[in-house]
Amino acid sequence: MDWTVGTYAAYLLIAVPLTIWVASTLSRNGRLFLQDVYAGNDDLAGAVNRLLVVGFYLLNLGFVSLYLRVGGEVPDLRGMVEELSVKVGVVAVVLGVVHFVNVYVFNAIRRRHRLEELRRPPLEPQSYVAAPYPAP
Repeated sequence: MDWTVGTYAAYLLIAVPLTIWVASTLSRNGRLFLQDVYAGNDDLAGAVNRLLVVGFYLLNLGFVSLYLRVGGEVPDLRGMVEELSVKVGVVAVVLGVVHFVNVYVFNAIRRRHRLEELRRPPLEPQSYVAAPYPAP
């Protein structure tokens, strides 16, 4: 008996819901972070959040599809479990790497925004003081 098609089905039944769960969790929990990154501009933060989710789906579901193929026949249940563990493990690692890259990029944007806020004076200048002596 060949377990290859069952491995494909089990892999898709695990990897696709895992991708959807991770995307919805990141979207839900990342909303506040993006609002902070974009300084309270809720519309922009929401738009970026939706675009990130779409990109996340495209990237990860594309990877899941490309990684579907098994190198050879899966002879038994043990081979199926071993093949699934490798495939689902790689998908989980890729999901984690994509997540950490996103967090790094947006944290860099947030850090730059915070530094720019520190450079601005808390109040606009109200007057200018003349130099005490003429410049040479």
